[in-house]
Amino acid sequence: MARLAHPRTFIAEGGAPIGRLARVAVGSWGCDAWGMTRIVFSVDVNASADRVFAAMVDWSAQGRWIPATTVTPGRNEGRGVGGELSAFTGVGKVGVLDTMVITRWDTPERVDVLHTGRVVRGIGIMRVEVLDESTSRFYWAEDLDLPLGPVGRLGWPLVKPAFALGMRQALGKFASLVEIGELGQSVDE
Repeated sequence: MARLAHPRTFIAEGGAPIGRLARVAVGSWGCDAWGMTRIVFSVDVNASADRVFAAMVDWSAQGRWIPATTVTPGRNEGRGVGGELSAFTGVGKVGVLDTMVITRWDTPERVDVLHTGRVVRGIGIMRVEVLDESTSRFYWAEDLDLPLGPVGRLGWPLVKPAFALGMRQALGKFASLVEIGELGQSVDE
């Protein structure tokens, strides 16, 4: 059904993904020699790159499309290199706090973050690719250092299917909200 983009193609500067992906597709999975786990997701959105980027960096609205998550902008209101964010995923007071520092900000194309928390550590990359004047592809990639060392790496195959399902649903909802005009109205640089 969907052709999967090789994550190194996505990460490469100016690189284009292989083939045209289905509405929501999961990219490659795997661990590198240092135990980092790479995940890549994408969704095609019937909207301009500017609108998709604006929706992508509307941190406070991420809870509308990412289940059980509240994102709070910190330093610099979460804008530009050096901006900070925190994302809490959970129910009530039980969950995981993901703190991040923005390490790259290229409007309207790409934002990279460094995950600096106790549980979530690694690099996140969000990128928007123009497909045509009214269609864009939103990529979400993560190179994560799984918690709990070898135990986390052994447990990842058990958690991965639920994680993938949640990401597919989240990105599908993101695309729908952008397409109906509920997200992506403006962005402050």
